[in-house]
Amino acid sequence: MPLVTNILPVIGVPDSDWGEAVKVVVELNAGMNVTEAELIALCKAELGSLRTPKSVDFVEMLPRSPNGKVLKRAIRDRYWEGHSRKI
Repeated sequence: MPLVTNILPVIGVPDSDWGEAVKVVVELNAGMNVTEAELIALCKAELGSLRTPKSVDFVEMLPRSPNGKVLKRAIRDRYWEGHSRKI
């Protein structure tokens, strides 16, 4: 059984150095446990350093449309609240 749901939204979030950094938001499957460091290490091994997210957030449930599609805009908007510039 996989650790995470098969849909992992990758979004850009504010970063003071680069303007925007890559973050993945993870919904773990029931009974599963993994750390941010473990997921980042797995991504580096599978994708390489350039494609690896810089951070990971864990949520109980990802926001979805009535069709079941993950609403990336709703996830992304949460991180950009209070920022005047949205890249």
